[in-house]
Amino acid sequence: MTTAPHPEAPPTASGFFGEARTGDLVALALAAVIASLVLSDWPVAIGTWFGNDIFVRYWPRLAEGLGVTLQLVAISIVLGGLLSLPLALARFKNRGFASTLAYGYVYFFRGTPLLAQTFLVYYGAGEFSDALRGIGLWGFFKEAYWCVLLTFSLNTAAYQAEILAGAIRSVSRGQWEAAHALGLSKPVAFVKIILPQAFVTALRPYGNEVILMIEGSAVASVVTVFDLMGATRLAANRTFDEQVYLWAAVVYLLLVETIRRVWDLLERGLTRHLRRRA
Repeated sequence: MTTAPHPEAPPTASGFFGEARTGDLVALALAAVIASLVLSDWPVAIGTWFGNDIFVRYWPRLAEGLGVTLQLVAISIVLGGLLSLPLALARFKNRGFASTLAYGYVYFFRGTPLLAQTFLVYYGAGEFSDALRGIGLWGFFKEAYWCVLLTFSLNTAAYQAEILAGAIRSVSRGQWEAAHALGLSKPVAFVKIILPQAFVTALRPYGNEVILMIEGSAVASVVTVFDLMGATRLAANRTFDEQVYLWAAVVYLLLVETIRRVWDLLERGLTRHLRRRA
């Protein structure tokens, strides 16, 4: 009597992270090769970067721009998260007028470029300056920073709403039935049972959204906000030294990689109860 072969065991945690380290090494090796091709004499170039007058003069501006970038992304992610909750609930119900409005909102902000949305808010507000002055909002909309913050918040709210709505749908219906059997009302069951599970499911997509917002935040420089990319463009235009864009790329890369690592640690910590005990 023959027995069916055992299914292949899932990779161990050490194997998985070993593969991740291998991938990181490959990426770093490729980056080193590209840099060596771009820079003919890279030791001299690196010494020049950190010793020349251009770097000394403009690095404080780049650091200040990085602070603006982090501020824009952090605040917009929080505000977008608050706005995404009612949108996700409306999308989850998938019926009624509120669901239709939520669908239209998500469809628009996910289907149009962030740059176009920024232009609509920043330049479009000027067309209604008299009306905005009448209701006391012109002081808000005349500043590029606030227009960008509003646009980023509205944009990420659409993506976060879809992430959360999908995570809520992924929770087993048996959880609702068990809560009902325990005598819990639907609102209590949703807040205490369904929503925590949905947030755990949505952790990885949320991390991706944070990274995408950091990369997309460079749009702010187009409307005169001196974020990291805005400070980089200023330095490049004044010095005619295009290497400053390479500095900015390295800063973005380090920032994204740091967030990715921190988010992985957060996810492993919050999902440790889901891992199979050895």
